[in-house]
Amino acid sequence: MSSDPVHRRPAWATDTSFFLGMAIAMAAINVTAFSFFAAMGMSSFRAPLYIHAHAVLFMGWVVLFVTQAWLAASGRVTLHRPLGWLAVGWALVMVVVGTTTTIFSVQRGFVPFFFTPAQFLVLNPLSVLVFAGLLIAGFVRRRDRLWHPRLILCAMAAIMGPAFGRLLPAPLFMYSMVWAIFVAMIAFPLIGAARDRIRRGRVHPAWLVGLVALMLMQLGVVTIGRSAWAAGLHAQVTAGTPGAAMAADDYPPPPFPVAP
Repeated sequence: MSSDPVHRRPAWATDTSFFLGMAIAMAAINVTAFSFFAAMGMSSFRAPLYIHAHAVLFMGWVVLFVTQAWLAASGRVTLHRPLGWLAVGWALVMVVVGTTTTIFSVQRGFVPFFFTPAQFLVLNPLSVLVFAGLLIAGFVRRRDRLWHPRLILCAMAAIMGPAFGRLLPAPLFMYSMVWAIFVAMIAFPLIGAARDRIRRGRVHPAWLVGLVALMLMQLGVVTIGRSAWAAGLHAQVTAGTPGAAMAADDYPPPPFPVAP
């Protein structure tokens, strides 16, 4: 093999192919999950307008995410870079819309059976905040070919919960779904960290930053989501709405028979 630097493919070049593959896999999981719910009749075009706005915005992000990964892998940085500014603005809108959608859903009493209403009220806003924080951190480090894509992938992992909540067998995990979803989410940065360890001999610290952020998010869900503060917030948010009939700390009944 030639030692001429011209014939050596830089490490970041092979990284871009890896990140494109990961982006496609994450997108495929989202499309499969939401398509499955639609096919099963669990999603409907008769849903409220805000649900449709949320779906368009978040699926639009998935398209933008894959597009950016493809542009980076194909060397089209002249388009990739300006789209980064769009991605940051998109993420900030996702924080607002994601939080608002959660509030409206809790007010309607629409909460997955494996979350308490107070826990669900904390989970979604916290996940989009972690997503936006990691994305902005990746944008700030956009000229660093090692930090940037790793932080962006960790950001995407933070909002994979709804997809896994639809794909994982809820009757099997029941009230452990909150942990099953978390394990599925952190699989992506763990795969990236393992790849770094094998190919580079060490784990890049960006993966550790992402994993710590995701772990803190999970800690917030299982502690703050079970706190008196979250219960009080739920009472304030649902006052005068159908959601007020649901106890903040009780699980909703599952949509399937449960053996005694």
